[in-house]
Amino acid sequence: MPRAAITAVGHFLPETKMTNFDLEKLVDTNDEWIRTRTGIRERRILREPGKATAYMCSRAAQEILDQRGIDPEEIDLIIVATVTPDMLFPATACLVQHEIGATNAWGYDLSAACSGFLFALSAGARFIETGAHKKVLVIGADMMSSIMDYTDRTTCIIFGDGAGAVLLEPHEEHGLVDFVHKVDGSGGEHLRMDAGGSLHPASHETIDKKMHYLIQEGRQVFKFAVKGMSGVAAEVAKRNNLSGDDIKYLVPHQANLRIIDATANRVGIGRDKVMINIDRYGNTTSGTIPLCLYDWEAELRPGDNIILAAFGGGFTWGATYLTWAYDGSQVPGALERQQNTLEEA
Repeated sequence: MPRAAITAVGHFLPETKMTNFDLEKLVDTNDEWIRTRTGIRERRILREPGKATAYMCSRAAQEILDQRGIDPEEIDLIIVATVTPDMLFPATACLVQHEIGATNAWGYDLSAACSGFLFALSAGARFIETGAHKKVLVIGADMMSSIMDYTDRTTCIIFGDGAGAVLLEPHEEHGLVDFVHKVDGSGGEHLRMDAGGSLHPASHETIDKKMHYLIQEGRQVFKFAVKGMSGVAAEVAKRNNLSGDDIKYLVPHQANLRIIDATANRVGIGRDKVMINIDRYGNTTSGTIPLCLYDWEAELRPGDNIILAAFGGGFTWGATYLTWAYDGSQVPGALERQQNTLEEA
């Protein structure tokens, strides 16, 4: 049975940057407080009229098609991980399929909050491993600014907009090796959006009560996230006999720098082997992990052991172990991107 290997990475980030100093003008906060508690100094916000999550997904997907020289008709399946779809239906995946001209593809959306990309990656891999499909696009994207209350300083400082995508293809040697995924619905009360679904459809009351915005109980989420994300990352490493020395990179969900550090410590690696871009993008929810892969693509070589880990609302959390399949330094523009990443960091 072949493995499902990542063979290309694409991305999209809005041009508009919202810095911590910009937020100082909106809520009672300051740059130092945000940086010391989250590690964030700026995030991207999509402000183009008529553009939303599907637009960002399509741009990331198109970058992959251009990079690999693939006709969109070759794509078999599109899975979009998001909690901010353009609308409840049609699925964002359908909008992407139409936009990029993937006329032979089917697709669907997957909702698992910040763990969405990992869950979608595992789902897409099954279609490759069984031989059902040859080319699967997995996209993680969220327009978090669309569900942010910019008068709530506990949440608006954290999140940003962005999209990351990967292409999965069969590989005889490298690809997804193992994963651990978990959910605990009892944690749903701590990180949620109350309205917009069938329980509380949109009404004057739900709008007046700000029920269409994200709600997060920071302390509870932080406690569960540290334990959950670090635990599954360590578990998937242990059962595959990987020590810190064996791991090329840990790719953690970019929720909070302290959670990232706790996960790295649990796995036994230093920060020099951890992909971190939360300082520049904030928490883009489903987009964080593929955006990290995009930024660090030039550093990756065939056979590198990579562990991806995430924690999100639901609660949902998981970790994936994969081996990299190609020389990222040979991708046009990758070395320049890596240099820019280092300079901006």
